[in-house]
Amino acid sequence: MALRKSILSRIVALHVVAVIAAAVLLRSVLHWSLASDVAELQLNTMAAQIKIFASHLKVQPAGGWSLRLPEGVRDQYSDKYGRYAYAIVDDAGAVIFSSRPNKQPLFAIDRNATGIVPHKARTPGGEKTIAGASSRKDIDGHSVWIQVAEELSHRDVIVDDVLANFLRQVVWIIVPVLLLLLGADLIIFRLAIRPLHRASDRAKHISPTRLDVRLPMDDMPREILPLVEAINQALDRLALGFRRQREFAADAAHELRTPLAILRTRIETLPHSDASRALGRDVENMSRVVGQLLDATELETAIVDPEDVADLHNVCVEVAEFIAPLALKRGKSIELTCADEPVLVKGNEEMIRRATRNVVENALHHTPEGTAIEIIVGSEGSISVIDNGDGVPLADRESIFQRFWRRSSRASGGAGLGLSIVKKIVEAHFGSIAVEDGPDHGAKFIMRFPLSPSGGIGRSS
Repeated sequence: MALRKSILSRIVALHVVAVIAAAVLLRSVLHWSLASDVAELQLNTMAAQIKIFASHLKVQPAGGWSLRLPEGVRDQYSDKYGRYAYAIVDDAGAVIFSSRPNKQPLFAIDRNATGIVPHKARTPGGEKTIAGASSRKDIDGHSVWIQVAEELSHRDVIVDDVLANFLRQVVWIIVPVLLLLLGADLIIFRLAIRPLHRASDRAKHISPTRLDVRLPMDDMPREILPLVEAINQALDRLALGFRRQREFAADAAHELRTPLAILRTRIETLPHSDASRALGRDVENMSRVVGQLLDATELETAIVDPEDVADLHNVCVEVAEFIAPLALKRGKSIELTCADEPVLVKGNEEMIRRATRNVVENALHHTPEGTAIEIIVGSEGSISVIDNGDGVPLADRESIFQRFWRRSSRASGGAGLGLSIVKKIVEAHFGSIAVEDGPDHGAKFIMRFPLSPSGGIGRSS
């Protein structure tokens, strides 16, 4: 199926069919051409034989005819040899001389014909084909028809061998030449579509973070150029749509931050009650969603500098210090386990900090009151976050990283953006993220990042 969809494979298949058809046609044409040449040669030979007969045919003074053939010609037309035959017919249709015992004309006489008249007929039994010629000659004022014939089954062995050998050899010449032309066509075709390969290589770099990339139009084949121009115009429209979408999300998130801050301040001035605490949690969740919207918008155009180096030790310490007050407020705690020395990985420290904070906030939302969230920094460049919640079922472990995915439509506390943001950040760093069962119960999220070469210096960007 894949080969049938390939332009190159279609061209190769069509060329192979064309080569076979050309070889068969060329052989047939050569056979017809050679057969025509042989027939013309035979006709010329027979015309020469007729001249010999005419030169040796005489009218006797006393009446009648005499034919004194040279010995070689006489032997050639002897009845014992059986290959050639002749007949001399007068103008009245009577046979004067014949090499055949039945003394019949070899062919029917057309009295209106002039010059050398070719003939082809079958023997009475239809077993053999006879080719011959006849011509009208004036001998001493008398008109006669001289006919000569040859059985094609006795054609000259040399001619047969030459014809057969030539046709066999020409096949071995034609096929390699046509295959060589096929190879040359493929090379020419590859050179002709090289701009398409360049365009496909460029197209691989097009993504939501690289909407400025366009297909090159230099040296593009004229037949393909309208398609490339249409694709570039479509990319322009998509880039405009993406940009407007990102601007709308960023503007909406920014506009929401101010009223949420005002709302939070007003709620804090209310008398302490279950309703005010519930309103505070709702505003906190809304602020978190707004922050995630801003993060998601920024990630669409974020590019990780390959020279950036981040220290996972510092990242997790800062995240733990940031989340600890919120965790204590909810009756939960944060535990951090890491070595004293830095753990340097390739990546943007601020982006990794956002990813870690989102995972920890997700764990804080699901772990029950009175339990701890554990953050572990591995020396191999990993960050593990363990909670004591209900865990993640196997069927959901791929879906939880999708944007706006929620296990239940009635679940509260988020919009399903946090883990999708985490996955985008990890993939931008050529890392990986996975979720497993916790040591006792709950879930364990593991983010792995490529280590920086030893001796790197952590820096934030």
